[in-house]
Amino acid sequence: MNVIVSNKYQSQLNTLQIDVIKSVNGEFTPEEIVEMFANFFFNKMILDVTAIKGYQTATTIQRLAMGIDMSKVILVLDDSDVTGSKEYLSQLISMGIYNFTRNIDNIPFLIDNPNTYKDVAQFQQIGMIANEISKKHESAKFESDNDITTAFTTIIGIKNVTDHAGATTLIYMLKKQLQSNYNVLAIEIDKNDFILFNDKDLISIPANKFEGTIRGANTYDIILVDLNNSGEESSCSDVLYLLEPSTIKLNKMIRKDRRIFDTLKGKKIVLNKSLLDNKDVMDFEYESKSQIFYNIPPLDDKKEKHRVLDDLLTHLGFRRQKGNDLGGERTKILGIFKNKS
Repeated sequence: MNVIVSNKYQSQLNTLQIDVIKSVNGEFTPEEIVEMFANFFFNKMILDVTAIKGYQTATTIQRLAMGIDMSKVILVLDDSDVTGSKEYLSQLISMGIYNFTRNIDNIPFLIDNPNTYKDVAQFQQIGMIANEISKKHESAKFESDNDITTAFTTIIGIKNVTDHAGATTLIYMLKKQLQSNYNVLAIEIDKNDFILFNDKDLISIPANKFEGTIRGANTYDIILVDLNNSGEESSCSDVLYLLEPSTIKLNKMIRKDRRIFDTLKGKKIVLNKSLLDNKDVMDFEYESKSQIFYNIPPLDDKKEKHRVLDDLLTHLGFRRQKGNDLGGERTKILGIFKNKS
């Protein structure tokens, strides 16, 4: 069920054909909105930007983002020059807020098909305003089903949250999955596990070489980064936080940091090597008061293609992965011996 926080657009939002469990109207400070919904379980919040006192300043939205998982929010922008400016939209994107629109009719679509960074990053770069986006694209997404080539490299960071959650092997599999459609580089920071995969586009570097390596890799479409303990999340376009949802791994994680799910609020949590079904994932979200971005089952890293990974990559915005032929050849068991030419 969804919630609506409205002000200027109350009448239009009330006509939406969506399931609503709670609706409030008026002007509220970010802290008041957080308090109202801190312990309230909902699917998506439809938030009229004019319902936020001081919304014209992006730092006000940032205060809201500190208390609410903004991946669950669809932000309805007004028609003012402020919220349509390049600076305002860029600040929203920098805060990880991707689900914004001026077209209220788009909201039912965005509930089931939330924007990712890939969907809006190009507009941050060229400064298109929200109503121009609506005119250019017929769908509620900010990009069409065909991938739009951009003039910059997308950097996807992957970080283990539970111990040994599988970031290194997942990056290896994602690179194999992507490389038929994109020019891909993978980097691991402060470790040397990539050497075991025998791939020249998998490189291992110390943290102090990361920025220089990224600057010199601008010919790649995508860079996948095994972050380890580097703290380089801010250099990434998007970051996936991996949890292996076994009892021992989760209990060990929580014993280390009982507030870990508060830290992860608003971030893209991915369950990896997971045996949870859809109901289990919903229970997990409810108990942890978090939202799971994706659920990946145990996979065979010797296979060239996995449909679940194509689905994940499409969800992240890499449209060329959509509908890929997954009948690829199986690799050799150790991947060491070369075929004779």
